[in-house]
Amino acid sequence: MSAHKMKKSINRLETEIYKLKAKGYLKKTSDSNDELIVELRGPKDTPFHNGLLTVSIVLPLDYPFKSPSIGFVSKIFHPNVDESSGSVCLDVLNQVWTPLYDLQTIVEVFIPQLLAYPNAMDPLNTKAAQMYLNDRDMYNKVAKEYVSKYSKEINREREDNSLSYSSSDLEFEAELV
Repeated sequence: MSAHKMKKSINRLETEIYKLKAKGYLKKTSDSNDELIVELRGPKDTPFHNGLLTVSIVLPLDYPFKSPSIGFVSKIFHPNVDESSGSVCLDVLNQVWTPLYDLQTIVEVFIPQLLAYPNAMDPLNTKAAQMYLNDRDMYNKVAKEYVSKYSKEINREREDNSLSYSSSDLEFEAELV
């Protein structure tokens, strides 16, 4: 990679990391910014909705020209997520990646779509895939149990993706003012 191309990639990565921080997703980075730890709420109308899921994004040296590796730090029950390692099988990352995609797209679009629309025909977790195909109610129940056991649960009443204070916290703050 040329020095100019490398500098542009570094500037782009810094901008993308800043955007993740500004939106509250980014929780931690490695010293070299090659691994990011993000938290995101499971998508609405999925068994993951009440969970704040932790995801690792490992960036290759030639990012954005090569796709990052995605893995769940939070243990989840999902056909396309390996239960023991958390690694993710996601076609858009593995086969059709383009530098037009960015980290925010991964966090706000690709991961939520994976959670909402599993591909049980190409599983990493065959037990989850079989359950998803044959007993959707049981799949949803087990997935919710994993969220409850292995991720941070968040306020069930909130429908948006923000992670703000509960009303009792706001009342307490109002009393202090």
